[in-house]
Amino acid sequence: MLFNSIEFLIFLPIVFFLYWFVFKTLRLQNLLVVVASYVFYGWWDYRFLILIAFTTLCSFFSALLVGKLKKDGNPEVGKFLTICNIVINLVILGVFKYFNFFTDSFIHMFNCLGWTVHPITLKLILPVGISFYTFQALSYTIDVYRGKLAATRDIVSFFAFISFFPQLVAGPIERATSLLPQFQKNRCFDYATAVEGMRQILWGLFKKMVVADNCADVVDSVWQNFSQHSSLTLVITAFLFAFQIYGDFSGYSDIAIGTGKLFGIRLMRNFNLPYFSRSVAEFWKRWHISLNTWFVDYVYIPLGGSRGGKWKAVRNTFVIFILSGLWHGANWTYVTWGVYHAALFIPLVLLGGKRKFDNIVACDSFFPNINEVGQMLLTFVLVVFGWIIFRSNSLVEFVDYFTCIINNVSVSEELLGEKAIFFIGLLLLIEWHNRKRDQVFFLPIKNIVLRWSVYLIFVFLCIAEAGKQVQFIYFQF
Repeated sequence: MLFNSIEFLIFLPIVFFLYWFVFKTLRLQNLLVVVASYVFYGWWDYRFLILIAFTTLCSFFSALLVGKLKKDGNPEVGKFLTICNIVINLVILGVFKYFNFFTDSFIHMFNCLGWTVHPITLKLILPVGISFYTFQALSYTIDVYRGKLAATRDIVSFFAFISFFPQLVAGPIERATSLLPQFQKNRCFDYATAVEGMRQILWGLFKKMVVADNCADVVDSVWQNFSQHSSLTLVITAFLFAFQIYGDFSGYSDIAIGTGKLFGIRLMRNFNLPYFSRSVAEFWKRWHISLNTWFVDYVYIPLGGSRGGKWKAVRNTFVIFILSGLWHGANWTYVTWGVYHAALFIPLVLLGGKRKFDNIVACDSFFPNINEVGQMLLTFVLVVFGWIIFRSNSLVEFVDYFTCIINNVSVSEELLGEKAIFFIGLLLLIEWHNRKRDQVFFLPIKNIVLRWSVYLIFVFLCIAEAGKQVQFIYFQF
């Protein structure tokens, strides 16, 4: 079920009404969340429900056993069970997402060596959002083993934690230490929080339906035959894809966070104005925050982080960026994209610039200074180049696209994407104005009629683009 669909427009008010006005006890509300989440997730394919239920049950019962074993003085057995649960979940993820990819890669390698190998592939449907809920379940298992939280015995609240429908398919990837306790205590309806949630949902829909989908029209059209287009058009297309993926993914996160607020649930911020970053390190603090902090806490730090010196920090940085690239999909372009960003990150690791920018740009004034403008532009250009790798279907296609940017200077044609560029400008203007606030979509207009008129304009803009129903990019990850 898509957030930008008629089905969800009907689904959400029904669940909201039942949640606050019919199922008023904590256990019944949690049960409703589970049922609604399974309906929401099963809307794509009911067979997906088997996998998420299996992952949930494995994590729930293994954590109970680990907690009991640690209490009984058998931590080694508990460690073994934790590893088993992690391996089971990763094997499921690996089979559905990476089996055919690695099989094809090995066959290609053997063929290059002159050995004939017959392909072995599985005809599997990639479950929507499997990477997201698998990582969420893994974080619970690891945190219980580490003693950061006790294993819950409330299976209903645990099912609600794993399957909470607003963030089930594309995050944010929540930690059990933050989200699970919210399902274990009574929640009261708060009008101000609900209004804030509706405002954030509207902002997310604008970013997805108006900004991202208009960018997608141009990007998809140009990318089909990019060799026929001029260098300038290809550069503009790369620029538009940067805002397509930002509007698409951060828009989903805003809708998810806003929807969570309607049910009295606080989800973590997943994007924090990443295109105002002044370095690649700052960009990664602001882009897909839930995934990046997950890799830091569960991979980078356990590997030693930066405690073993500069070169160990370099190794660990490459590990998490390669894993992050691979997490995004079964394609060497994603791995290359991860390596590219690791290479950009390494000078900051060696020179100690990772923590240089901890505050928002132009924090003491409205306009940035010359240095900040240069830093933002350079960072954005480097990030956009990475998005060309990310968007390409293969490394050969990436090389061809970049070659066309260099060679097709003399080809003249009418520029594309004026409508998308206009909405990108509006997006950036609002984000810049509200960059110091927690709520990006905040209108400092005291006159209620004028303020609501602006909100209605945004509603009509979303309605005008509603016919496209372009699937969110990150559903495939």
